[in-house]
Amino acid sequence: MNDLLNDNEMVDMQFITAYTKMTDKYFYKLISEGKFPKQIKIGRSSRWFKKEVVEWLMERVRESRG
Repeated sequence: MNDLLNDNEMVDMQFITAYTKMTDKYFYKLISEGKFPKQIKIGRSSRWFKKEVVEWLMERVRESRG
């Protein structure tokens, strides 16, 4: 798990969709609603800190399990 939480590692939407098996449209909708970490624009590319993505996912797991 520590490898997944490297503070400096950045991921793209392709990684996020492959990791979660959810669509990019779903995540962009969540971003627009303020329910998913906002992307960091680097030129024309969007990236997220992997740590924030994993923490968001783990929070969803905690919520679903009560």
